Amino acid sequence: MAYEIPAPMLAKSVPEVPEPSSVAGGLSYEPKWDGFRALVSWDGTDVEIGSRGAKPLTRYFPELVEAFARLLPEPCLIDGEVVVAIGEPGAQRLDWESLSQRIHPAASRVALLAEQTPAMFIAFDLLARGERDLQPEPFATRRTELVDLIAGLPHPVHVTRTSDHPAVARRWLAEFEGAGLDGVVAKPLAQPYAPNKRTMFKIKHARTADVVALGYRIHKSGQGVGSLLVGLYTDDGRLMGVGGVSAWSNARRLSLIDELAPFVETDASGAAVTGETDRSRFSASKDVSFVRLRPERVLEVRYDQLEGYRFRHTVQFERWRPDRDPRSCTYEQLETVSAYDLGAVLD
Repeated sequence: MAYEIPAPMLAKSVPEVPEPSSVAGGLSYEPKWDGFRALVSWDGTDVEIGSRGAKPLTRYFPELVEAFARLLPEPCLIDGEVVVAIGEPGAQRLDWESLSQRIHPAASRVALLAEQTPAMFIAFDLLARGERDLQPEPFATRRTELVDLIAGLPHPVHVTRTSDHPAVARRWLAEFEGAGLDGVVAKPLAQPYAPNKRTMFKIKHARTADVVALGYRIHKSGQGVGSLLVGLYTDDGRLMGVGGVSAWSNARRLSLIDELAPFVETDASGAAVTGETDRSRFSASKDVSFVRLRPERVLEVRYDQLEGYRFRHTVQFERWRPDRDPRSCTYEQLETVSAYDLGAVLD
């Protein structure tokens, strides 16, 4: 029995924890784990770990492949998060850097890291059990089935906690950040699993977005990367520039040149392809040229607000996202602000 791994169901950002009454059928709240989204397929013989992007995660987490084959009691398809924790018992927290290092081309390096920084899996949804497809079932049913299937399994397989009380979710939002988690998710209890649809709600500690690296400008000193240009995909598949990332240290500016070199677009002669951004009255006398990058690298950035189709201010680099498919970086992920009458502010 081989399961077809679907695209994962997604969440849209909201500014605060929603009340259960805001959605028909109510809401279930759970911590938002900061790791690699993973859909785990176990058919009784083979384990496959699918990712949110196009890159399967199976080869990067051999310790989890072994654990799933050993522990899962029957064939199933589970949605969850792969995370890595560091620190001594009683003072552990999630560590993104250790997790991201696992995406490495050398099998020997992966094996070493699997021993030094072993991963664990946090399950939060069940899509299939045996020959039963659970995706059409409401989340309340899928959650019950998930708990029944794996709640008693030992480390490294865990089931995330949930609550139906928004006050508990708000407490988690405040407290769990200290353990490396990055917010809370609210899931409609009555809804079926909806691949690639943003039918859940996420409440994070800061506004962040996953964007695609489009190119870079050379620093005004003539050395290193001065700013990294980033973009998002529109509904019709166009990649739009949305802003830039800057404020690198001197050492980081120089290292980025080498880090981005494999992604530089080149012409038939092997020379780097350049472009120019649109000029404005603020950049009329500035050099607006940039080195083009193939749209293959994804990074997470922090931003304060969106104005039209662009970030209002320069955004801040948070981390690279090797687990993300560039095509999944769309405007839909961004938090939108409700319109408000300026007159009401001035009154």
